[in-house]
Amino acid sequence: MVRKLKYHEQKLLKKVDFINWEVDNNLHEVKVLRKYRIEKREDYTKYNKLSRNIRDLAQKIRDLDEKDGFRAQSSHQLLEKIYSIGLVPTKQNLSLTEKVTASSFCRRRLPSIMLNLRMAQNLKTAITFIEQGHVRVGPDIVTDPAFLVTRNMEDFVTWVDSSKIKQHVMNYNDELHMTKDMLVSKCLLSIERRTVTVHDINPTCFTQTHVK
Repeated sequence: MVRKLKYHEQKLLKKVDFINWEVDNNLHEVKVLRKYRIEKREDYTKYNKLSRNIRDLAQKIRDLDEKDGFRAQSSHQLLEKIYSIGLVPTKQNLSLTEKVTASSFCRRRLPSIMLNLRMAQNLKTAITFIEQGHVRVGPDIVTDPAFLVTRNMEDFVTWVDSSKIKQHVMNYNDELHMTKDMLVSKCLLSIERRTVTVHDINPTCFTQTHVK
């Protein structure tokens, strides 16, 4: 039988939640790790810590006097930084920092960006392409799935020139273009066959036309 807690023990454990404890956080962590296919838990821990630091810093800036020029300058610098990384959609105000979480960093990982650019059908495939050396960001080949892509570098995510995946994509696009060209040609030919010309008109009866 469990004994009753003493007064000082109750005082120390007053704010401890033995029912929920860290179970909810752990479940959320596992959910994020699975969703973004993060193999290293340390990466998630870093993202969580960084996002918390950003929120804390934003709160400290908000606590400054509104008339203080340092507040406006700091707000601009912080928003500019997290916007350039891609953690927030705009640079409107500091309230956006409240939505910065570990998932915000996960969405800037190279596999997630590849998925947005439709370079892969799913994160698992994207990670495989990266680890096999098929992807480059700018001039550099990236083989680490944890690589964070900034907003400016997002347009420079592409295939390595010697990649077989790139050749396959190019061949597929060529076939697709050829198919589209053939369809367009058929449509034009069909339209031409249905077009009434001067030669189709019977000069003796202008009320009748014959379509080829």
